[in-house]
Amino acid sequence: MSDKKRKILVTSALPYANGPIHVGHLVEYIQSDIWVRFQKMRGHDCIHVCADDAHGTPIMIRAQDEGISPEALVERFGVEHRRDFADFAIDFDNYHTTHSEENRELSILIYQRLKAGGHISSRVIEQAFDPVKNMFLPDRFIKGECPRCGAAEQYGDNCEVCGATYSPVDLKNPISAISGAKPVSRESEHYFFKLQDFEPMLRAWTRGGHLQPEVINKLDEWFTEGLREWDISRDAPYFGFEIPDAPGKYFYVWMDAPIGYMASFKNLCTRTGLEFDAYWGRDSETEVYHFIGKDILYFHALFWPAMLAGANFRTPTAIFAHGFLTVNGQKMSKSRGTFITARTYLSHLEPEYLRYYFAAKLNGRVQDLDLNLDDFMARVNADLVGKLVNIASRCAGFINKRFAGKLAKALPDAVLFQQFADAGDMIAGFYEAREYSRAVREIMALADRANQYINDRQPWVIAKQPGRDAELQGICTLGLNLFRVLVGYLKPVLPLTAAKAEAFLNSDPLTWESCRTPVTGTAINPFTHLLTRVERPTIDAMLSATTEELESMNTRTPTGPLATDPIAKEISYEDFAKVDLRIARITKAQFVEGADKLLQLTLDLGGETHNVFAGIKQAYKPEDLEGRLTVMVANLAPRKMRFGISEGMVLAAGSGDTDLWLLAPDDGAQPGLRIK
Repeated sequence: MSDKKRKILVTSALPYANGPIHVGHLVEYIQSDIWVRFQKMRGHDCIHVCADDAHGTPIMIRAQDEGISPEALVERFGVEHRRDFADFAIDFDNYHTTHSEENRELSILIYQRLKAGGHISSRVIEQAFDPVKNMFLPDRFIKGECPRCGAAEQYGDNCEVCGATYSPVDLKNPISAISGAKPVSRESEHYFFKLQDFEPMLRAWTRGGHLQPEVINKLDEWFTEGLREWDISRDAPYFGFEIPDAPGKYFYVWMDAPIGYMASFKNLCTRTGLEFDAYWGRDSETEVYHFIGKDILYFHALFWPAMLAGANFRTPTAIFAHGFLTVNGQKMSKSRGTFITARTYLSHLEPEYLRYYFAAKLNGRVQDLDLNLDDFMARVNADLVGKLVNIASRCAGFINKRFAGKLAKALPDAVLFQQFADAGDMIAGFYEAREYSRAVREIMALADRANQYINDRQPWVIAKQPGRDAELQGICTLGLNLFRVLVGYLKPVLPLTAAKAEAFLNSDPLTWESCRTPVTGTAINPFTHLLTRVERPTIDAMLSATTEELESMNTRTPTGPLATDPIAKEISYEDFAKVDLRIARITKAQFVEGADKLLQLTLDLGGETHNVFAGIKQAYKPEDLEGRLTVMVANLAPRKMRFGISEGMVLAAGSGDTDLWLLAPDDGAQPGLRIK
């Protein structure tokens, strides 16, 4: 691998400023962060930028629902996202927002250059209109069946099953995701980017080593179908940037979102004095890489390079796509308690456990990744605690107690150490190719060898034998040096643990080269536990907390993205008849120890009692609930929660939190009465 210092700019896909970061998102950010940290350890000039994707109708509608401005909503989620990333040791050199002056200026500049080049057209089109809400419907607010593969519940702009892009009018059986009404057609003038103008350029670019093989094959399907104009405008009301000389027309969020990469970097340039054109200019020799999910390939591998080329900017060096995350082999699910947010995870488990587990399964291909929680626990305990940390814990005590913390002046087996050092080139190659699982596999094989060395030399036996102190000191010094090499190799994955190990070893921050040079004759600090085992109750508590969040949501009127979905798929009267709604009297209510939002209720159905956990703690005190009536789903299957068995579901009205209502004690209904 070349030692030439490289200039690299890395971007991660922009999280939407309309909800929390969850573990599915973290696959990408952990993947990109590991790669960036590795490049920096190698001594390269590597910059990592990101931003919140802040525009679009979903944000506008959620802000309206909450009675705040879109800017306030974006700022709130921006604070949360930054906090979550920081706590997962995901280090951005700049984290910005697409709702910025830098992005406005660059979006207008790119649009004007494309227009001057003849790549923008306008025409009147038939557009979906919600007759109930009296507004044009953005693509993501229309749902129906994909016109290409027939998949149900797809959005109006692209299919998440087959990846096709299309116009909302092409959807089969469409409905408004806001009101549930069937959209009607209304005329509206729209602006289009002529993607087909760039077909020769894109055919060459996509075959030029910038994409993974699977991605190239996917793009070939789209070339075969023929590239089409791309609608880049949306009608007011819309939260975004207004198109110049087009009152009431706004740039579609996917127009300005990728430009947000450039805008975030430009913001960094303003703060640090970096030269923007040296990275984004047409003749730039800087490497630019985008890490993205496979669901947004079309936008990044076709529209984005075409926009850049048409506006006289450089195109990406490469785009790295990854697959989706499943949990325990299935799509993340709120009802199964596996839709785990970053914050819920962090409330129960160490961030580096997830970083390591993802690294142990990630590769350079576009493959889905499964978070199997049993395997997660076993791998963390076996690899990080049982192998890696075990090396240090077995050696450090002898050095501190018997030799005043001083390492030996020479290694007893320089050949073994050199074998560990020589493995660094191969491991670096795996990191460079994003084959993290292969890197981890090699590192753990070395950890096995280090532990075997200690097992064979048995320092605990030698320590009891007079006259063998020099031998004992040498064995433990070599063991700690092998541990130091392994920590260096794992530092891109485990930066927090590496920092603790550096402090324990009294070492300067490890670089890729420095960790392969032994340290002898120096003093170390007392050893403290670097990582602890994962226990099953902790994982169960995390899943229960996720389920609790769902239980809390069940008593709210949805807002934001929930309110934009149809209430539900249509069901038959026979299906509805299966739901047994009953009036119940709350005979006992009490706080649930360890739960933030739940109350434990005893419900009387007229002689039959049910135990139910309900997320209404913020709206009611337990003493105010006893004697009050409520509606419950009486025949819901019991659910095991961390706090006990919940035997039903309480129904309430309101928007959530403190804004909830149950029936009053004197409403006249009798417990057990069935609602028909």
